Amino acid sequence: MSRFRFVAAFACVTAVAGPVDALERLDIAVAGGSEELTEAVNAASAVKSLQDQGTTDAQDILAAARSDYGRILAALYAKGHYSAVIQIQVDGREAADIPVLEAPSVISAIRIVVDPGAPFRFGRTEIRPLATGTELPEGFRSGAPAESGAVSSAVDTAIVAWREAGHAKAETASEEVVADHRAAVLDVDVGLNPGPKLRFGRLVVEGEERMRERRIQKIAGLPEGETFSETELRRAETRLRRTGIFSSVSMVEDEAITAPDLLGITAQVVEQKPRRYSLGIELASIDGITLSGAWLHRNLLGGGERLGVSAEISNIGSGESGVDYGLEVTLDRPATLTPDTTAGLILGYEHLDEIDYASDSLEVGLQFSHVFTERLTARVGLTYNYLEGEDPGGSFKFRNLSLPFGVTWDKRDIVNNPTKGFYIDATAKPFLGFGTTDSGLRATVDGRVYQSLGEPGRFVVAARAQAGAVFGADLLDTPRDELFFSGGGGTVRGHPYRSLGVLVTRDSGPEFLIGGRYFLAGSLELRAKVSDRIGVVGFVDWGAVGLDGFAGDSAESHAGAGIGVRYDTGLGPIRFDVATPISGETGDGVQFYVGLGQSF
Repeated sequence: MSRFRFVAAFACVTAVAGPVDALERLDIAVAGGSEELTEAVNAASAVKSLQDQGTTDAQDILAAARSDYGRILAALYAKGHYSAVIQIQVDGREAADIPVLEAPSVISAIRIVVDPGAPFRFGRTEIRPLATGTELPEGFRSGAPAESGAVSSAVDTAIVAWREAGHAKAETASEEVVADHRAAVLDVDVGLNPGPKLRFGRLVVEGEERMRERRIQKIAGLPEGETFSETELRRAETRLRRTGIFSSVSMVEDEAITAPDLLGITAQVVEQKPRRYSLGIELASIDGITLSGAWLHRNLLGGGERLGVSAEISNIGSGESGVDYGLEVTLDRPATLTPDTTAGLILGYEHLDEIDYASDSLEVGLQFSHVFTERLTARVGLTYNYLEGEDPGGSFKFRNLSLPFGVTWDKRDIVNNPTKGFYIDATAKPFLGFGTTDSGLRATVDGRVYQSLGEPGRFVVAARAQAGAVFGADLLDTPRDELFFSGGGGTVRGHPYRSLGVLVTRDSGPEFLIGGRYFLAGSLELRAKVSDRIGVVGFVDWGAVGLDGFAGDSAESHAGAGIGVRYDTGLGPIRFDVATPISGETGDGVQFYVGLGQSF
């Protein structure tokens, strides 16, 4: 029987660079041939990492070889092997026997031989006392593989449970780990000291420059005087990060307790540069070029107010319609009403020059958005819209006051390149028309789901469904920007942008195309990575637009299919898609699309 404690040790050796000669050979052998253990040893080896990087300095390589004893041993502990024997030979000499100051000038070959020994299993597993309702990880139980990470995870879980119950100073009081090498069993006995139950004290701010301290405290929303909670502490930290004002946020707990039971917190922040600029470009064969730009001031008045100006020019060089352009100004203020509620003002102008009509619109609105969790948000607003223009049937004018509200549930693992999870966005917009504008309700839903096949991210199936409807308003008396079209990169690739709608006439005039009152669309993609940077995609899209639903002759549909290439920039993939129509009468030959990020 032997007794030991888990200890993490780190050693750094710095030396003056010597002669440059490549490491000609590195052999890593793991007894038993376990693929899992071989991968773990390779991943832990600093020598392997230096070889992959092309490092040639002999002193650096020797320092890495000497550190590999501890790195490989830790990797084996993590897999439940506690009786390993590790040999690292540098040109035939054991690395541990070579003095650091007598490093050879040239190293040509290193051989790492690992005998992991028998895998251990947990025997007795005790952590006490535990907070009421604490559930330790499933892997920390008698008979389970004795992986060192399971011990750390179980202790962390127990301490976090005490902190969640108000015991902010909970800590490990004792730990005893006993390895029976003959039986290959590991017994673990950990004692905890919960400490006193505490309440949140005053929040102090350090590092602020332009932000006012009272606004930082308001945004953080730390509940002073209430029982300490790990969740509330992390939530306050997240609120400050969410503003985008700070490049770094850290919530530091006081070492000492303020009588009788208050624990002070210090928010240590580092502010980012207040202004940000961004530019974007997209290209489609029929629709032409789209240019976009945005300017943002993160802290306009010292209270976290965000002033944003964004502009877009689209259909540049389009052979189907004129140039569209728009400008939007927003002013957002976080922590309005509640710490998780942001109030915003919106002012927007848009000019559209489409195939069958031209219009100018103005929007003025107030919006509130609320964060329930980092995955679930909701919004509600009050907006006035004015739109006027001309079509083949004559001029038109629409005025309405709306109360838009919506909810977004985002469970994607990576927002701009998801490999698993789902995304749902639903909106409802009741509007009150003035003059010749009807009143009604516009509703939409956008659902997306992602699933990896086999190795995470290697093959991904992505599916999307969209639906929309306008209720209560006649087609010609509904604001044009509330109606639905299909076609283009956001709905059905392979068909021109907004090419599918509803043909109507007015006062016995000529037929012209406007959007429909009902909309359905679906997309299916298979994404495959062929290298770390390059991926390929196959896809099929379908869309339908209806006047009074989708039955009979009141609706038309079309579909497209194609292939694409993705190049991962690190900030998100650049996409290039080529698509062709496979059904419907709106197609106009092969279309291609270029943009940043996945199509959905």
